[in-house]
Amino acid sequence: MAIPDYQSLMLPFLKILGDGQEHTIDELTETLAQQVGLTPEERSEILPSGTQTRFVNRVSWVRTYLKKALLVESTGRARVRITDRGLQILRQNPSRIDVRFLRQFPEFLEFQSAPRHLKEGLENDAESSGHEILLDPREILESSYQNLRRDLARELLDLVKSCSPRFFEHLVVDLLVAMGYGGSRKDAGQAIGQVGDGGIDGIIKEDKLGLDVVYIQAKRWEGTVGRPVVQGFAGSLAGQKARKGVLITTSQFSPEAREYVSKIEMKIVLIDGDTLAQLMIDHGVGVTEIASYTVKKVDLDYFDQS
Repeated sequence: MAIPDYQSLMLPFLKILGDGQEHTIDELTETLAQQVGLTPEERSEILPSGTQTRFVNRVSWVRTYLKKALLVESTGRARVRITDRGLQILRQNPSRIDVRFLRQFPEFLEFQSAPRHLKEGLENDAESSGHEILLDPREILESSYQNLRRDLARELLDLVKSCSPRFFEHLVVDLLVAMGYGGSRKDAGQAIGQVGDGGIDGIIKEDKLGLDVVYIQAKRWEGTVGRPVVQGFAGSLAGQKARKGVLITTSQFSPEAREYVSKIEMKIVLIDGDTLAQLMIDHGVGVTEIASYTVKKVDLDYFDQS
């Protein structure tokens, strides 16, 4: 089964609190996970940001939404209790509590005062599909970020494929230096493009002290790079008595090529076009920052008065 969306968890969350007692968030999360029958794999599924499990994140948003509607209240560090309003709602025996249900409360409407065009857009998408919005606000933000990143990577790769071979060599230098390899850019620039011996395009220092070197082959291939190309590069490394190599392409590697490098003794790293674009984004090569958003949460330790 799929992890329930956060709106589906609102009523079960409130019902657990219906005993009027104080409950910890960990306790509520555990009880909800058991009620909906989550598998260990589903409970351990991580958000794209890698900072939290998806289910814990959704339970956190349930608490936030119900708290903003004054159906629950915080009673201490990561502890909540149902309010009189929450008990009154439970007595009405609603079949479901979701965002639309919570909009009857002015406090929740004030909390939800997003830009009008954004709110309408989300509502229209939900209504046209016949489903409620399944993502919580943080997941929407992360999903939008991942979409922007994918579009940026695609645009970067198109530009890399259209640039000259000489520019591509400079790009590889800039990326490897940004990643901490090659010592200075001058050293790396002298190394790349100077060897040209048996499929090796360059040599670059693995660290700033030059304690080890990495042999590079960087080509703008169009088709899939198969095992013969990778095997030829490995043979060139053996001829140089080298132990490490990086093979960079603007296309992709075949499964046979990847299987080959996983079985040989020397260390060869394969960087395909998609990985190249992602590394460029991560290390600021060929891209510039236009906006930055920091998502924060309440520091419960700060408010712990015990």
